[in-house]
Amino acid sequence: MLFKINSQGLLYKLIALGVSSTLTACNPTNSQVNSTIKIDGSSTVYPITSAIAEKFTASRDKPVDISVKFSGTTEGFRQFCEGKTEISNASRPISDSEMEACNRSNIRYIELPVAFDALTVVVNRNNNWVTSLTTQELQKIWEPAAQGKIKRWNQINPSFPDKPLNLFGAGKDSGTFDYFTEAIMGKADVSRTDYVASEDDNTLVQGVSQDPNALGFFGLAYYEKSPENLKAVAIDSGKGPVIPSVETVVKAEYQPLGRPLFIYVNAEQAQKNPYLRDFVDFYLENGRKVVAEVGFIPLTAEHYNLAKVTFYNGEVGTVFEGKSQFNVTLAELLRKKAKF
Repeated sequence: MLFKINSQGLLYKLIALGVSSTLTACNPTNSQVNSTIKIDGSSTVYPITSAIAEKFTASRDKPVDISVKFSGTTEGFRQFCEGKTEISNASRPISDSEMEACNRSNIRYIELPVAFDALTVVVNRNNNWVTSLTTQELQKIWEPAAQGKIKRWNQINPSFPDKPLNLFGAGKDSGTFDYFTEAIMGKADVSRTDYVASEDDNTLVQGVSQDPNALGFFGLAYYEKSPENLKAVAIDSGKGPVIPSVETVVKAEYQPLGRPLFIYVNAEQAQKNPYLRDFVDFYLENGRKVVAEVGFIPLTAEHYNLAKVTFYNGEVGTVFEGKSQFNVTLAELLRKKAKF
């Protein structure tokens, strides 16, 4: 299946030749294209993409220069929509403003989920008073009105001790910040600001690990690296406390903090650059195994197959309508026609 960019910058089908030919027809030879692939964005997705890049490079006879960095989902999208990267790692769907930025630059993208994550609320291992929190209690902690006021544990719940509440969380350039605030406050980018913020999850892990009065949030894989220092908090969204785990996320029981993780691929570059196509193909083919090795939650076989169809068919756009979706399954979204 051969694709071409039309006057609006959208990919459309010219000739149906079968899935395998979609990615190879009428392209320049490898010697004529840039073998460098630049990737930036989410620190949460970074370990997955970095591991994939390492395995992909090792599998090649000829070297491919793959640069994988992390600056946060928001900054990653800024670079991607300016054409500075070929792939953007993202821990949330692309937003309306980012879609507009890409449109202004005539950047069309293919949205590919690659893993599940449980955005995990954690406390220090020595915290012996918290096992679960309700979403209402999380909102009470993190809402803007709490700034400078909710500063002690017993202000959250009278059964908690009168001890300082020290908060650690994602920085404003992080997709984790956007996802958490949208899930808990009902709107992205709404939060108190008097907490230790970082786009580097390792900084947050270290902070909570060293402070017995701390509470923080970050991806499940970062929690699982330090179970001797951290304790995951079960979240009650109205149906009882649920602990983050592979099973509760895949079954959509860990709500509203279970989430998909993504890569966004520059559609025009994927059409032109066989190295980029090979890398994304390798990513989707080996994602299930590598995601598990890195400590994240793999998608189901159906999810990966649907993502492959999206990529092979060159389906540009997003199915998330500029915001996270909390009440539908990923498979349901993937079956929807991509929105331009």
